[in-house]
Amino acid sequence: MPSRLQRYLHATTSAAPLAVFRLAFGLLMLGSVLRFWAKGWIAELYIQPKFFFSYYGFAFVKPLGPYTYGLFALCGLSALLLALGWWYRTAAVTLFLSFTYIELMDKSTYLNHYYFVSLAAFLLIWLPAGAYFSVDARRDPRRWQGQVPRWTVHALRLLIGIVYFYAGLAKLNSDWLVEAMPLRIWLPAKNDLPVLGFLLGYPWVAYAFSWFGAFYDLTVPFFLLHPRTRLWAYATVVVFHVLTAILFPIGMFPYVMMVAALVFFPPTLHERILDVLRAGKPHPQPLSGGEGSQTTPELNRQAPQLRGRGGRGVRLPRSQRLLVMGLAVFFLVQLLLPFRYLLYPRELFWTEEGYRFSWRVMLMEKMGQVQFKVVDGATGRRVLVDNRDHLSILQEKMMSTQPDMMVQFAHYLRDYYAARGVQQPRVYADAYVALNGRLSRPYIDPTVDLARQQDNLRPKSWILPFNDEISGL
Repeated sequence: MPSRLQRYLHATTSAAPLAVFRLAFGLLMLGSVLRFWAKGWIAELYIQPKFFFSYYGFAFVKPLGPYTYGLFALCGLSALLLALGWWYRTAAVTLFLSFTYIELMDKSTYLNHYYFVSLAAFLLIWLPAGAYFSVDARRDPRRWQGQVPRWTVHALRLLIGIVYFYAGLAKLNSDWLVEAMPLRIWLPAKNDLPVLGFLLGYPWVAYAFSWFGAFYDLTVPFFLLHPRTRLWAYATVVVFHVLTAILFPIGMFPYVMMVAALVFFPPTLHERILDVLRAGKPHPQPLSGGEGSQTTPELNRQAPQLRGRGGRGVRLPRSQRLLVMGLAVFFLVQLLLPFRYLLYPRELFWTEEGYRFSWRVMLMEKMGQVQFKVVDGATGRRVLVDNRDHLSILQEKMMSTQPDMMVQFAHYLRDYYAARGVQQPRVYADAYVALNGRLSRPYIDPTVDLARQQDNLRPKSWILPFNDEISGL
C-alpha cells in the first residue's frame, strides 16, 4: 500500500483556489505599482537620492536612473499578465525578478510585506496557478487543468501560516507583553480618530492590543485551517487588518493578507468567486469534494500492483520530485532564517543583527540621531557632515538606528571626501538611540573609524552595550 506521504503527493484538489490567489495577488501588485507611480515615490526614493544602501551580497543592484520608471512599468505589466493568466510562467518570473530588484535597490525602504511579495511571487513560478480561469487555458485548452496537486494549495497556506506564526513568536517579549511597547507610544497619537479615538489614550487599550495581537498571530493560521472556526477566524482577519490599515500607514500589506487568507477556504468558495467573474455562469467541470481528497487516476489504477510490491507506491515523475524537494528546501530556509539572530550575542532590538527577513512586524519605536565626522589622516583637519546633503529624509531616519547602514554611509563619505582631496579620510560617528520609550543613549563607539570597518554578517563589536534587558524571543 502506498505510504501516507505518497498518497498525499498524488492527491488532487480543485485549481480554483490557486486561480483566485493568482488573480487577486496580481491585481494588488498592479495597484501597488500604480500607487507608487501616482504618489511620486519612484523619483523620491530611487532617482533623487545621491546614495543608496545595498543589502549584503547585492551591492550590484542599483537604481537605473530614469530607466527605473521602465522597471516599475515592467513590474506592473507582469502583475497584470499574472492576474489574467496570460503567459503565466513568464509573467510570474518577471514579477518576481522585477519586484525583488526594486526591493533590493535601497535597504532603507525595507518592509516585511515587500519580502512576502517576493516570496509569494517566487512560489507562484512553480505552482500551476495559470492552468485554470486564465487566458492561457482559454487560448490553448491543452493547458487547462481543473485539478491540481493538493500540496500546491497547501504550499501557499504554509507560507501565509509562517508569516503569521513567526510574527506571533516575535511578540513574545517583555517589551511587547509587559510594557505594551511600542503601542503605548503609537496609539495615543491616533486619539483624533472618529468613534474609537478617545479610547486610544488609555494604557489598558495598548495592553489589550498587544496581547490580542500576539494571540491572533500565533493562532489564526490554525483557526483558519479548521472548518468549524474558519469563518470566525477570517472575520477576525478582516477586522484586524482593517484596524491596522486605519491606525498604521503600512501600504498594501493589510489588503494582501486579507485576500491571501482566502486560500484557507475550500474550493467551493473560490468557484463561487470565479462564477461571479464569469457573469454568473457556473463552470461545467466537476469539482473535487471538500478540501480535495482525490488521488490521481494513475494511483488508483496501480493500487493493486502496489500492494504486490510491498507498498513501495507510485513514484512521482522526476520533474515533480525535484520540484517537491526544491520547495521543501525553500520552506526549510523560511523556517530557520528567522532564528539566525541566535548566532549573535547581544540584544536583537538594539543591534538589529539578524532582524530583517524574520517577520518582526512593528515591534519597535526606535529613534536615533547620528553626527558623522571626517578627519584628514595627514593634517588632522575635521569636517562635520550634514547628512541631508547626501541622504533623503527616509534614508537618514533609517540609517540613524541601523549599524550596518552607518558603515555603508561611512564608506561613502570616505570615498566622497577622498575624491575632494582629503588624505586617508577617517570617519567617526556620535550616535544616540532611544528604543521603545527608553532614554536616548550612546549607540556606537565614537573612537572607531567606521571607514575601516567591514559591512559583513559578523557581530559588530563597536556597537555599545544596551545595558538593559528585553526577555523573550
